[in-house]
Amino acid sequence: MRRHPGILDRFRHPAQVIVTGFGMAVLIGTALLTLPIATESGESSGWLAALFTATSAVCVTGLVVVDTATHWSVFGESVIAGLIQVGGLGIMTLATLFTVLVAGRLGLRARIFAQAEAKTLSMTDVRHVVRRVVVFSLVCEAIAAVILTGRFLIGYGEPFGRAVYLGVFHAISAFNNAGFALWSDSLMRFVTDPWICLTIATAVIVGGLGFPVVFELLGTWRRPSRWSVLTRVTVGVTVVLLVGGTLLFLAIEWRNPKTLGALDGPGKLLAAFFTAVMPRTAGFNSIDLADMYPTSWLATDLLMFIGGGSAGTAGGIKVTTFGMLAFVIWAEMRGERDVNIGHRRLPEVAQRQAVSISLVSVALVTVSTYLLLALTPYSLDQVLFEVISAFGTVGLSTGITADATPAGHVLLVLLMFIGRTGPVTLGSALALKDRARRYQLPEERVIVG
Repeated sequence: MRRHPGILDRFRHPAQVIVTGFGMAVLIGTALLTLPIATESGESSGWLAALFTATSAVCVTGLVVVDTATHWSVFGESVIAGLIQVGGLGIMTLATLFTVLVAGRLGLRARIFAQAEAKTLSMTDVRHVVRRVVVFSLVCEAIAAVILTGRFLIGYGEPFGRAVYLGVFHAISAFNNAGFALWSDSLMRFVTDPWICLTIATAVIVGGLGFPVVFELLGTWRRPSRWSVLTRVTVGVTVVLLVGGTLLFLAIEWRNPKTLGALDGPGKLLAAFFTAVMPRTAGFNSIDLADMYPTSWLATDLLMFIGGGSAGTAGGIKVTTFGMLAFVIWAEMRGERDVNIGHRRLPEVAQRQAVSISLVSVALVTVSTYLLLALTPYSLDQVLFEVISAFGTVGLSTGITADATPAGHVLLVLLMFIGRTGPVTLGSALALKDRARRYQLPEERVIVG
């Protein structure tokens, strides 16, 4: 008897389900945020503001066209927090967890989908990995929420209920690298408060490392020699970017009276470190980015484009991609046929993926920058900053997001969605099927450079 095709049968590639899942979450979030109850004024925000906010939340970006602190009601802010949580964990991760809880077992197709979202290296342990991801995420958020709640309660005299609300919201936003804040100035009022800034920065770093790296570090942090290539590259590049970014911002902004210049020595160091962490795709800011020097904007552009670790809540092309390209260039400069990292050889397919993701991302950023320049009256450095922030799902802005044209807002929405689902993932989702060539053509050398 011939079986009629179901809904899942229409999606032959896991990436198609992932993209569809994120799209559905955005649509549901948009519908909820258009309700009058979602705003402080009791009037509907309109579909574009709701769509932009829902996409920014699901894609854990943090760019906004309306002030989160004053525009949205408690219901609207709760919807945003829920969308951030869904987007951070991943649609397929949540769907897999529900399948495990309800059915008690996992089908082959569901395991493939979960593997594609969680980027686990084998399908045999997907169910176990998904459970660990969810538990680990909730524990990290709970720890951050407790610290933040205590600080708001004791240090700033917030009522207990309000302190808990602020602590939970910003813990979710930080761990998921979303960057939504419940103050109009983001976290500028806490620029010299290490309890707030370091707690949020730590949550951002842990969430942005990627779950495979975090789990491996938890078990082998005392034995770096046993780390996998993924962990070595992720940790190494992350440390270099954090230290280098901190020193760079200190050097550039040290005497800027509108950013670091007005702070004392420890305050400068804390603010510079916080500013270096946030381009990992978190989106909080403790100094006014609009007052930073253009050279600092360019440095932030680079950090935002690279992003954080794979299989985490961060965006960008990922530090692993950047690290692999660095090793590819180093091997080519030395004339070596193989690309080696430590005592392991990097497969050619991984090298092609790194090159493909990087070039597609550069092309997308370039075209989007050109289009946004045509749609807005802002300068190139401001527009480039905005485009990379949206594509890298960062959420940092020089202050031009809300004033962009409706067409510009739609462009940023598309960039955030593509940045979260990934250029390669989106492209494979649109493909009807994999195409395998069953023959090889004769090789011919081509002049390069």
